Amino acid sequence: MIKLALNLPQYRLYFSLRPRRTLKIVKPLDKNGVTLYLRHLFGHKNLRRILGTNLALMFLATSFLPLRVNAANQEPDQMIIAPTETPLTTERVIQYPIYPVTVNQGYRLFHPALDLDGFLGQDIKPIKNGRVEAISHSKYTYGNAIIIDHDNNLSSLYAHLSTIKVTEGQEVNTNTVIGEVGSTGHSTGPHLHLEIRDHGQPINPYLILPR
Repeated sequence: MIKLALNLPQYRLYFSLRPRRTLKIVKPLDKNGVTLYLRHLFGHKNLRRILGTNLALMFLATSFLPLRVNAANQEPDQMIIAPTETPLTTERVIQYPIYPVTVNQGYRLFHPALDLDGFLGQDIKPIKNGRVEAISHSKYTYGNAIIIDHDNNLSSLYAHLSTIKVTEGQEVNTNTVIGEVGSTGHSTGPHLHLEIRDHGQPINPYLILPR
């Protein structure tokens, strides 16, 4: 608005000039008009700043939420884990050659072994894994006997057997039946004469076997 003042002797005149307002005719927005309007609205600097801040906060908040998997949208082979059947085998590290264990005669000076009571034909297994070092057959002393090498200079002798079921050089473990209880050699009845040797010398079997 522009104001003008004229000073006359008896009068003071004022003129004011106001800009003429024009009437805007709003037309219904067509598809292009709506697009331009929205572009103008979302192109506003303050609105973009607000939207950008909110989106950043939403992204930060969702990053801390645990991820949930919808099982309905997964393939069956991705969701099902089939159990595998693995046969379990138990093997003793050190064991008695026959069970149940009944000691008829223990370790002493003139009997450096254990005499274990058993019935004729009862299975005999080695005290631990090893290799058959020697097999002997005699009508005296040990009768039918087996010596097994267990490495580390440790060996075991099984005497008075009725039957021998292994051969020299054969690898055996605690599940291998090496022979059967008998009464061959110098024996008064079915039993197992067990010697355990260190560097070839008999030692007390209880130093190796569980008590």
